[in-house]
Amino acid sequence: MKIAGFDIGGSNTDLAVVEFNSQGKIKDITTDFEHLPMWQENERLSTVLWELLSDHINEIDAVGVCMTAELVDAYQTKREGVMDIAGKVKETFNLPLGFIGSDGVMSYQELLGNPHKVAAANWVATSRLAGTMESECIMIDTGSTTTDIIPIKDGKECSLGRSDLERLGTGELVYSGTLRTNVAALVDKVPLDGSWYRVASELFAITADIHRVLDNITEEEYSCHTPDGSGKSVKECMQRIARVVCSDMEALTSKDIESLSGYIYLRQTEHIAEALQEVSQRNNISRTVTTGLGMDIIGNMACELTSIPYVGMNQILTKEECVVAPAVGTAVLMEDYLKKR
Repeated sequence: MKIAGFDIGGSNTDLAVVEFNSQGKIKDITTDFEHLPMWQENERLSTVLWELLSDHINEIDAVGVCMTAELVDAYQTKREGVMDIAGKVKETFNLPLGFIGSDGVMSYQELLGNPHKVAAANWVATSRLAGTMESECIMIDTGSTTTDIIPIKDGKECSLGRSDLERLGTGELVYSGTLRTNVAALVDKVPLDGSWYRVASELFAITADIHRVLDNITEEEYSCHTPDGSGKSVKECMQRIARVVCSDMEALTSKDIESLSGYIYLRQTEHIAEALQEVSQRNNISRTVTTGLGMDIIGNMACELTSIPYVGMNQILTKEECVVAPAVGTAVLMEDYLKKR
């Protein structure tokens, strides 16, 4: 059996085609993604879904979907976003469909009756994978935009918050990611030449610029648009970071920018670590499973700051598969769902 799992995010749409053997064990995984800014190009979703899966479509037995794109400002409400995205999926594929909700997989008809359960429930799919590695742990999934911090007991997620709003209040969601986070949202002052300087509250630079300068990501991994529409070289990233303190590369040196980047990186990991500490203490869990694009550079570092032992999901998936772990988890949950029907 082959099942396609989609994770439809605000910035990227990820695909994992998972092949299962007769015992339901994963036999093979193929992944892909496309950058699709849903706030601008949500009408392209059906085309992107089809193009991503077209090479496999004759082998696919079912399609599972999780989503976070319902929050983009192309939609007035989350309900509108969920209904539009789910409708486009249904129009695109004439296959058995399932949608990941906060309580598990939902049919399209069930989704119509309670669309809010499907909103931003991709963490349910990812935690399913983490629970197979550690029956009691906290999963940290750092993507391009956000970080999920999900407690797991007896192999099942036990998140106190069920919606994004609730999880922002419980520490189980931190709106900080590897690529798309506005640097001005992470710091209000930065150190430079022994003094402190307030930052400009503008979208001059994002975390992708910071991690590119620090060699934490490659140019290819900088998969989102740049704030100024220019390139993704280290030099261009430095120019954007200089603007954060209303400066440029004539006034600042490369070492200045590297120093600023290092400080902002530290503050980002401290934000994640603070939330991790809150979730850890509340659940009395002191072990983590890290995954996502920022697994090594953010998730693992947050664990080290809190002295909480961690293991990477790359023990059961490849690094590339970890980046699209919600899509993989969606396919796994879909396979369980089909077996029970």
